[in-house]
Amino acid sequence: MSGNVRPESMKRITTEELAKEFIEEQVTAIKEQVGDKKVLLALSGGVDSSVVAALLIRAIGKQLTCVHVNHGLLRKGEPEQVISVFRGEMDANLVYVDAVDRFLDKLAGVTDPEQKRKIIGKEFIDVFAEEAKKLDGIEFLAQGTIYPDILESDGVKAHHNVGGLPEDLNFELVEPVKLLYKDEVRVVGKALGLPDNMVYRQPFPGPGLGVRCVGAITRDRLESLREADAIVREEIGKLDETPWQYFAVIPDMQSTGIKDGKRYMGWAVVIRAINTVDAVTAESVVLPWETLRTIRDRVIAEVPGVNRVLWDMSDKPVSTIEWE
Repeated sequence: MSGNVRPESMKRITTEELAKEFIEEQVTAIKEQVGDKKVLLALSGGVDSSVVAALLIRAIGKQLTCVHVNHGLLRKGEPEQVISVFRGEMDANLVYVDAVDRFLDKLAGVTDPEQKRKIIGKEFIDVFAEEAKKLDGIEFLAQGTIYPDILESDGVKAHHNVGGLPEDLNFELVEPVKLLYKDEVRVVGKALGLPDNMVYRQPFPGPGLGVRCVGAITRDRLESLREADAIVREEIGKLDETPWQYFAVIPDMQSTGIKDGKRYMGWAVVIRAINTVDAVTAESVVLPWETLRTIRDRVIAEVPGVNRVLWDMSDKPVSTIEWE
């Protein structure tokens, strides 16, 4: 398979058998393209980049170097899982970059959502480029581009899978899943042995929790959001049928609460759960009261600084899926 047009004859990858055939084809294609040269990959921990990493590890092993940039805006446990799966289980060449302070210092006091996105995107590219320049002999850049990216944006992924690198980093691209849809990438990921909570990870914006910590990001509010989001995803994930996407948001506002007989100011956590077919429109999901009550009790008991739990029941349009 070549080019950026999906052949009409290409089978939909819906079974493990078809996924294994695809893996064999791509392992051969990667070996032919790369030869004995070295490849660099920005590994976010999302399904696309994780599947690409697993494919390249199978094809070329230590010729691949993965760079995982922790910008402090990832969900709870994600950096640890990337290290555990790829360095611990797959023995990958993994460069872990702790850039939390660097990103959060740049974001301090910034309230405009678009400015936040631009800062996060630019800083990611800068950090990745700095790491790339430390490595010798890199000639290829692997990306988790999938077919909808090509249809929507000419194959350039958002910053978390690296787009817009400086011109002096002139790498040839390796994009083994560029003709697959997201559901097919997940089937391939399962066949490659990636864990379910990585393969079926929910869609996550490039700026991460940066657009769910509404307004100026503070470290304490960000950490409370990370903990609340983990509770929301854990409890809704227990349902027999889960929504397409569900997460927590912390608005930049406080309200009065009472604890130990004293009034204090605390944050609100908002539960967002939606179903969608194409992400152009989306409907709020009616969650069971027992689930909402469990989330409420756990968030207020376990998350510092939070004294209210709200439910966002708005549809798209007029509301967007993300708050920023």
